[in-house]
Amino acid sequence: MHYQPRPEDVRFLLNAVLDAPTRLRALAPFAEVDEPLQSQVLEEAARFVGEVIAPLNREGDEVGCRFDGGEVVTPPGFRAAYQAFVDGGWPALSAATEDGGQGLPAVLEAILYEWLSAANHGFTMAPGLLHGAYACLKHHGSDELKARYLQKIATGEWLATMCLTEAHAGSDLGQVRTRATAQADGSVRVNGSKIFISGGEHDLTPNIVHLVLCRLPDAPAGPKGLSLALVPKRLPDGARNAVHCERIEEKMGLHGSPTCTMRFDDATGWLVGEPGRGLAAMFVMMNAARLHVALQGIGLLDAAWQKADAYAAERRQMRAPGAAPASRGTEVADLIAEHPAVRRILDTQRAWIEGSRALAYRSALMLDVATHDSDPKARERAQRWCSLVTPVLKAACTQQAFHGASDCLQVFGGHGYVREWGVEQVVRDARVTMIYEGTNEIQAIDLLVRKVLPDGGAALSAVLLELRDTLDASREADADVQRRLAQLRYLGTTVAMAAHANPVLPYEVADDFLRVTALTLMAWAWARIEVAAPDDADRLRAAAAFRRWVLPEFEMRLGIVKRACEGVALAHSAQEASR
Repeated sequence: MHYQPRPEDVRFLLNAVLDAPTRLRALAPFAEVDEPLQSQVLEEAARFVGEVIAPLNREGDEVGCRFDGGEVVTPPGFRAAYQAFVDGGWPALSAATEDGGQGLPAVLEAILYEWLSAANHGFTMAPGLLHGAYACLKHHGSDELKARYLQKIATGEWLATMCLTEAHAGSDLGQVRTRATAQADGSVRVNGSKIFISGGEHDLTPNIVHLVLCRLPDAPAGPKGLSLALVPKRLPDGARNAVHCERIEEKMGLHGSPTCTMRFDDATGWLVGEPGRGLAAMFVMMNAARLHVALQGIGLLDAAWQKADAYAAERRQMRAPGAAPASRGTEVADLIAEHPAVRRILDTQRAWIEGSRALAYRSALMLDVATHDSDPKARERAQRWCSLVTPVLKAACTQQAFHGASDCLQVFGGHGYVREWGVEQVVRDARVTMIYEGTNEIQAIDLLVRKVLPDGGAALSAVLLELRDTLDASREADADVQRRLAQLRYLGTTVAMAAHANPVLPYEVADDFLRVTALTLMAWAWARIEVAAPDDADRLRAAAAFRRWVLPEFEMRLGIVKRACEGVALAHSAQEASR
């Protein structure tokens, strides 16, 4: 079966849980974006993804990309599908109208890319960086560069890449060696090699805009000496630039996306932003990309869950324990969906999907608030939410995508391990999301060491208090969430104090702290969902699964961090006593 988006699930979250239409109409650029318009966009997006993109997924995986003498041929059907994607205006969904875009909210683009990833992750890697490249160039590019490239990127007429990684410099970008030499005409000549470049070469668009992290000759060592250059595959006069694809990787998954080793041999480019400020410009791309990777995780988990749920509703094995289910009829065996072990798997994944969506869509809404709200304090609050929650979602959603998809494969038994049913592809495709755009370990360090500790947990506390104020303490579920919010606030302060005695401690417990944060946010999301759907049996069953099978991890992770902090305090006391 092909993946099929379900707009009704999304509309429920946007309208009933997040009140998105009201929030968006309060922002000047979206005053006319009412609920019917949002619904129309979602319906058309669902149709396009389900009918055009999803059917190419299996062949994209089995045939993959072909490398031939420096050129890359994408899988059958990808070129035509991408052209249809561009013709439909989908790349330009949230770009500004003056740049050829449709000027729609970021949350609609986020939902589109979640569905695209679920339907065909390999295909979606091609346009996946357009939103980040567009934002980077719009905020940091010169007027000349924007005039030449911005609209082409906004509309998807030309695709873009993010060229960071080198063979010796993966997560440690301070070691980047690619060089850029200034020329008299204002351009730069770029020399060096990059690896793991998604879409570095392909046949989908006539030009590819590479955004390359590089170092000027007089730049200091380390990350502060890095600049960003725009290096096109084809120069403004149409000539081929000195940009070469040397090979494409043979990968565990994502066979429909070419992962390239790129070589720049005195290639012509132009600086984006100020010299030595390349990381600041690049992080505009990376922050947008990290939220979209979280959405990839949600989409991939949904794809696996759809397959497992459909299979469990058809496959019969043995009698389920307990009273005879209505689905038994005259059959000698029950549907495996009636077996508690299978039901637990399915309901747990549903809980992760819906709760994560609520948080990711709220984050996308906050991106629009941070950009367009007339109130500076509202913009500050929205930016604070995005800064803290983005690394949490990137790590938690991608981890669940891989492990949850593996659980969904388990529903199929041996059939899940063979290609016929398609769920094994989801497991393979999902694994890389835990690695790229900053490994999940780096996300955890970013959250705790860079976002929480510098102000002693004040920003985190402000976000958690905002969530607390949306809850009704008279409801048992809401009161429980308020208690967890308070525990997380205190935990942030506790780690900040312990870090003074042992600066290494935060790096040791960062993963656990992120999990506590993720589970707290999920608990808040499910509390809001239950209020919005008090009579929805399927959602209430997923909510119960969340509380029974997911939320108990909160106490375990909380205990790990607290005990580590207590250990630091005891060691510090012993050291003081020995003096």
